[in-house]
Amino acid sequence: MKAASLLFLRVSTGLLLMVWGMIRLGAPEAGVHISEKYYHGMVSFAALQQPWGAAQLVIGALVCLGLFRRFAYPAQAAILCVGALAIWKYLLDPLGLYLLNAESRQVLFFPSMAVAAATLVLLAFRSDDNLSLDAKWRRK
Repeated sequence: MKAASLLFLRVSTGLLLMVWGMIRLGAPEAGVHISEKYYHGMVSFAALQQPWGAAQLVIGALVCLGLFRRFAYPAQAAILCVGALAIWKYLLDPLGLYLLNAESRQVLFFPSMAVAAATLVLLAFRSDDNLSLDAKWRRK
């Protein structure tokens, strides 16, 4: 059950990175808009969107497959946890009760906390992730 749960976490978090990577590759202006609106313009450079999207796509694919987990999991954790930290107000006040207001609240960001936690669980239990390609190749 633990290995299957880790597989589910791995694939779901990796797919999230892949989706965001594809958005940045296909519509770089969307990445700029999101960065400016919610992330204080941290990665608003238009020229950065496609390379960043490609990196997210590759890291997400590696995570989904369970390849190079020693490097892919920390990279994913950095992306997802830093992304969650950048929207801390939306995580602490998703309903706009004290940090945000009715116009600025965004409940859809609240799951970012669970996604960040999921990627940390993957890191913590990497040795138990027996359904990854890395683990399969190590056994041979």
